[in-house]
Amino acid sequence: MIPTPDPLFVQLGKSLRAGLAGLPAVGGLHGAPVDDGAHSAAGTVIEGLDAAALERPVTSGGLDLGLTAGVLVSEELGRAARGNPYRAMALAADAGVPADSADSAGHASAGLEALPAGSGVTATARAGGWELNGAVTVDDVDAGTFLVATRTGGQGVLVALPRRTPGIVVENSCWPPVARFAAAPFTAADVVARLDDSPAGPLTRARLRQAGYLLGIADGAHRTAVEYTGFRRQSGSRLRDLTAVSFPLARAMVTLRATRAAVYRGAWLVDSAPEAVGTAPITALAMAAEAARDVVRVSMQSCGVRAMTAELDLHRYFRLAVAESARYGDPAALWRTAGADLYRRVELRALEQARS
Repeated sequence: MIPTPDPLFVQLGKSLRAGLAGLPAVGGLHGAPVDDGAHSAAGTVIEGLDAAALERPVTSGGLDLGLTAGVLVSEELGRAARGNPYRAMALAADAGVPADSADSAGHASAGLEALPAGSGVTATARAGGWELNGAVTVDDVDAGTFLVATRTGGQGVLVALPRRTPGIVVENSCWPPVARFAAAPFTAADVVARLDDSPAGPLTRARLRQAGYLLGIADGAHRTAVEYTGFRRQSGSRLRDLTAVSFPLARAMVTLRATRAAVYRGAWLVDSAPEAVGTAPITALAMAAEAARDVVRVSMQSCGVRAMTAELDLHRYFRLAVAESARYGDPAALWRTAGADLYRRVELRALEQARS
C-alpha cells in the first residue's frame, strides 16, 4: 500500500519488477545469498534502466523524481531477494562524489552499521590528515571506491577512499564481507560529506533507502509464504486455511502496510516538507528492520521445513534480513535515538511555555 500512488511510480515499479524477475536466482543454501555490486546481475538491470538518473536533479541531467524514486528502487531489489547496488551509487551522488572520479568498478559503502554514525572505525589524527583503523562491513568487495563512515573531531563524516589506498584489506570469506583498515591514510580532501541528521542530508536519505530495501525483503518473503501455503495441502485443506497459519500471515500483512506507510511518509517529507522531517527517517528504518526480522520469521514458520531448503527462496530472504536489518544501525539503537530526540523536543517545548 502506498498512500498516494502515483501512476509514474507504479509504472516504474512494474518495470523494475519485470527486469529483476528475469534474473537467475542464487540457489545455494550456503555462502552469499545474493551477488552484489555495480557489476552484479541486479546492477546490470539498474544500469539498463538508468536508475541513477531518477533522483538526480534536472540541472544535472536527471529526472528529479526525488527520494521516493530511490526508495522504490531499493524496495523492488529487496522484494526480488537481490543485492542492493543502488544504495552506494545514490549515497555517492548525495555526497557529491563525481561519477568520473571513481574507476569503473563503482562505489561501496562501509561502516554505516555503527551508531552513532561512523563509530565502527576510528580516525586518528596524523601529520596532514588522519589514519583509519578497525573493521566494518562493506557492500561490494570489488568496488573501486569505498565510502567509509567514521568520525573526525566528534563529527560523523563520510570519507571516499580508493581501493588501492594502503592499509585496506577486504575479506569475502564470510557474508556480508568485511573491510579491514590498518593505518589507512586520508586527508581533508577525502572527506566528501558530513553524516549528521540534517533533514535532507546523505545519512537521512541513505536510511530511508535502506528502509525501503528492508520493506521489500519482508514483502517478498511474505508473498512467497502466502503463495506456497495457498496450494500446499495438509489433512485435506490448504495450509493457508488453517488459523494457525492464516492469522500470523494476516498480522504480518498489517505490519507490512504500517511499515510501508512510515517509509514512504519519510521519503515524502524529505522531498516535500524537509522542515517537518524530524525523526521520521530513523523511525521508518527501525520499523522496517524489525518488520524484516519478524515477517521473514513468520513466513518461514508458515512454510515449515521447506523454508530451509532450496525449494523456496525464503532462505535467501532470511539471510538477507539477518545481515541487512543492522547494516545502518541496530533497531534498538535507532529507537533510543528517536526517543532521545523526542524527549529533547518535549523538554524544549516545556521550557518555552514556562518562559512565555
